[in-house]
Amino acid sequence: MKHFVISAALAISFVGTAAAQEPVWDGNTVVLESQKLADGVFAVIPTGADDMATAGYPIATTGGFVIGENGVLVIESMLNQRLNTQLFDLIAAQTDQPVRYLVNSSYHGDHAYGNQYLPDNVIIIQHTNAAAYIDAYLEPDKAFMIQNFGEGRGIEEVVATAADILVGEGGSLSVDLGGVTVDIRDFGFAQTGGDLFVSVSGANVLWTGNAIVAQAPAVPWLLDGHLLETRDTFQSVYDAFDAQTQVVPGHGPVTDIAAIKWGVDYLSAIETDVLLAISQGLSLEDTVAQVQLPEFQGYALFGWVHPSMNVPAAYNDLK
Repeated sequence: MKHFVISAALAISFVGTAAAQEPVWDGNTVVLESQKLADGVFAVIPTGADDMATAGYPIATTGGFVIGENGVLVIESMLNQRLNTQLFDLIAAQTDQPVRYLVNSSYHGDHAYGNQYLPDNVIIIQHTNAAAYIDAYLEPDKAFMIQNFGEGRGIEEVVATAADILVGEGGSLSVDLGGVTVDIRDFGFAQTGGDLFVSVSGANVLWTGNAIVAQAPAVPWLLDGHLLETRDTFQSVYDAFDAQTQVVPGHGPVTDIAAIKWGVDYLSAIETDVLLAISQGLSLEDTVAQVQLPEFQGYALFGWVHPSMNVPAAYNDLK
């Protein structure tokens, strides 16, 4: 729980500075669309995501849904009622089956604030740590989200919505929808200690949540630190899925497992260069100045994520 509090403080400091004037993306204007990945398996992506990802721009939340013979499982409930309604309209355009389950990949508001608009019979699945964070820190989290996504985006009206099924650390859960099974798993510390990865093995589809923000040139955000644990988790996820897997990241168009390998390589490069800086006796400030990693630049937010968040997190973790 301590790490989640640090996460919020870091995010307010770094993201808030970068986005105090304009929202990271606007929840009042984003338009969602569905993309069929396999029979009954759909990603839900903001329109224009492909062009934005290529340019390295921040993109609104992605999610998805899986249709079985007995019902539908949804991944993410989105930031506000407007986007949640769009999501459910996209589902209704594909099936008359009822939504029975919804998975939040993390506690982040743009992935979970829409929970309050779900029908009462929808079973909400979260990580135990995500549920604990939401229970303890919803109001500070809303303040952080308003700071970065703007007032009047439906965040003010968010209320706590309890999860029904919790997945513990290192745990997993399989949901049989009838003719298709959805696997939900904690692979270890990713962006937070409460991330869930959702997959449909029969369709070679994987949702990563914010652990994998988007395809290259986007880089991971070490919000809670834990360079080595995060890198090792990414490697475990990469090893668990084959090259044909379609990857739906937390904020980008559908990509492939190369996006996960990019994250592994980036974090490994930080480790190498930060360890060198520590061996040279450099201070944190000098380490940040030295560890530039130009080969991984191109992400629009690299200029603050890398020097303000990732390199300090690596320095503290390794030192």
